[in-house]
Amino acid sequence: MKVLFLGDVFGKPGREALKKELPVIIKENSVDIVIANGENAAGGIGITPEICKTLLNMGIDVLTSGNHIYKKKEIYDYLDRQPRLLKPANYPPGTPGSGYHIMSDKRGNKIAVVNICGRVFVEYLDCPFRCMDKILEQLKKETGIIVVDFHAEATSEKVAMGWYLDGRVSALVGTHTHVQTADERILPGGTAYITDVGMVGPRDSVIGVKKENIIERFLKIMPQKFTVAEDDYLINAVIIDIDERNGNARSIDRINFVTNQ
Repeated sequence: MKVLFLGDVFGKPGREALKKELPVIIKENSVDIVIANGENAAGGIGITPEICKTLLNMGIDVLTSGNHIYKKKEIYDYLDRQPRLLKPANYPPGTPGSGYHIMSDKRGNKIAVVNICGRVFVEYLDCPFRCMDKILEQLKKETGIIVVDFHAEATSEKVAMGWYLDGRVSALVGTHTHVQTADERILPGGTAYITDVGMVGPRDSVIGVKKENIIERFLKIMPQKFTVAEDDYLINAVIIDIDERNGNARSIDRINFVTNQ
């Protein structure tokens, strides 16, 4: 099974990039399942029901999120109606949405996608490590193919989670920083790992925002209106090849290229 995991989709540039390039990536790499982090798809922060529908209609099977999932109030009720849009599973009980989704590929192989959020420099949430223990108790009854989006800031927290879940999940993919790391590998237990998959959005920016806005913020330490940059599109992703027989990853390969508007 080949799984394409796309970096954080940032605003309209990210959506336009996928509209143009996603069909090509899927075809050229014989992709079976497409996962993308969509928490910044609406103007660079949050996601709306309409944008979620647009992304799913492009061929994305599951959308994960992170600490910005509740930035748009109109998404609250929608989260409970759309199982293919996930919230981090370690948000408090009673918050809208589900933290994981189980689906099948065209050959009937079940795959579970899990979304969790880190706590270091992000939010004060339930322990993501213990949360994963509980979730895996349930998921292992359904399938051995499990892909986890760990939406976290600190590289140390992501690396620790990779080792903690090694041999227990098929892949641990980091999101949130919008900067792709070059540490993709298969851990000893068979888990594919990368600290951060990166971003799908404007290249000449500061993690998606107009660089002038961010530079001014650093220079003057005063509030600035953050505007989505408009430039050539950067597409960051990974393709993970998973053995359906045991859920172990065979390979993980990075995608990193720029496409014109």
